[in-house]
Amino acid sequence: MKWKTLLVHLDDSAHCANRLHLVLDVASRFDAHVIGLYAVRQDLLHRLMPPSDDGARRRFESHRQEARETAQAAFESAARLAGVVSEWRAPGGDATEALVQHGRHADVLVLGHDNSDEQSEHVSRRMIEDVVIGVGRPVLVMPRAGIVKILGDNVVLAWDDSREAARAVADALPILRSARFVEVMTIERHRDEDTPAGIDISAYLDRQGVRASFSSTPRLSGLNTGMTLINRASSVHANLIVAGAYAHARGLERVLGGVTRSLLEGSILPVLFSH
Repeated sequence: MKWKTLLVHLDDSAHCANRLHLVLDVASRFDAHVIGLYAVRQDLLHRLMPPSDDGARRRFESHRQEARETAQAAFESAARLAGVVSEWRAPGGDATEALVQHGRHADVLVLGHDNSDEQSEHVSRRMIEDVVIGVGRPVLVMPRAGIVKILGDNVVLAWDDSREAARAVADALPILRSARFVEVMTIERHRDEDTPAGIDISAYLDRQGVRASFSSTPRLSGLNTGMTLINRASSVHANLIVAGAYAHARGLERVLGGVTRSLLEGSILPVLFSH
């Protein structure tokens, strides 16, 4: 099994080009179809100008159309050069809802961290977590800083024997099978455990054609579990973390758990989340 449909979130940010480059590289390896979903914040018009200023509104709409056409041209040109079959979509409306709706018909979504200080990047405060929780598909989140040149040839699989982690393993099998190195990494919870949590999943991966090593490490002093995972993944030069995404109820909302939030907010590596 391979990923055959990849959906990448496109916007007007400087980081978008690197996100697209990585998606097209994976699509080339898997002979996959790429959907470029242009989704940007739609309420800036109301925040930037008074309702009575029709001229300013027309100029703003003209600017938005120009930005959309520029993004489309860049996407289609990059896909053509990569030899990848692509599809452009710009649905309008709420960006998070569009990503969830369109993402349900893809094998994996690729998002970038939004930056509330940069209008061209920022969609909403909870965009990534709302998509991860709501879409029902794995979500690859690119880090805020740096340029990722290679994705998925050295993978750390965060394992704790949970439902979410099991889902992440199944969702990530296409990239795990093509990786050169896979390490199943657990963070020790109880030192007196008879059987480390990652032994059974390592055997499962071997039957799936994934040769994986196994490591178990105590949580580093002064760091929580999520940051310990990030630190260990960086130390083995991984370029992808695969992890289950945990959520719990808070009032009427579902919000990400502590480990997931640490990985989301603190990782300097791409993270593939499954919920």
